Amino acid sequence: MSLRPLSGFPRAAASAVHTVLADIDDTLSTEGRLTAQAFGALEALRDAGLRVVPVTGRPAGWCDHIARMWPVDAVIGENGAFWMWHDDRAGKLRARHLLDAVERADCARRLGAVRERILREVPGCAVASDQFCRLYDLAIDFREDVAPLPREAVDRIVALMQEAGMTAKVSSIHVNGWFGAWDKLAAARLMMRERFGLDLDVERERCVFVGDSPNDAPMFAFFPNAVGVANVVDFRDRLDALPAWVTPSRCGAGFAELARLLVDARG
Repeated sequence: MSLRPLSGFPRAAASAVHTVLADIDDTLSTEGRLTAQAFGALEALRDAGLRVVPVTGRPAGWCDHIARMWPVDAVIGENGAFWMWHDDRAGKLRARHLLDAVERADCARRLGAVRERILREVPGCAVASDQFCRLYDLAIDFREDVAPLPREAVDRIVALMQEAGMTAKVSSIHVNGWFGAWDKLAAARLMMRERFGLDLDVERERCVFVGDSPNDAPMFAFFPNAVGVANVVDFRDRLDALPAWVTPSRCGAGFAELARLLVDARG
């Protein structure tokens, strides 16, 4: 399937959308920062009555902040290991975890052994600077705070994780690995049912996912009107599935273009 320009998104389909699920790194953010334009787009979507849920590989510590402080309805973190939301009525942060504390401790022990092997065998990579905030996965940095590594090094990191029995996913900046069968799509399905009482398989035409990188491929494949910000083409040869639509602009500016289209379609 070829990438179609966002301008072709049917207005009737856009006006029917009730939920926007969005990757964060290089989708909402631009060069590692959340711009005022992208944050304003989140707020505009909420003000227009749409449900907004970031779906990210970023860690629990970040998601605590996002759920409390951003104009969002929930956030799925660590590629689907949990979701968090702020209960405005009770004034509390809530969280739904897929593993309990004992299981998380066992995973942490096993992740440590994999981490040491990767650092030893893949020169130039590093443990992601946000690792201290993580509960479930190991994030290996290949271009956020280290000099960009070649594709062969990224593939080697993936292979080492898979040899250890981990699920491994490549984002635009990290390779994330974990012991478990979840991913962004599985978590979105469960969260939509438990948190919002919606069957995602029934509602998928009224939901939009927007992302940019290989770990977003299951979402691109599932949602008929999935959107890639323009930089998705950087990963075109590494994506198992392409989004239906692509924005004119990259990163947060592209997200803002999508938000404007959806808000305008609601009149």
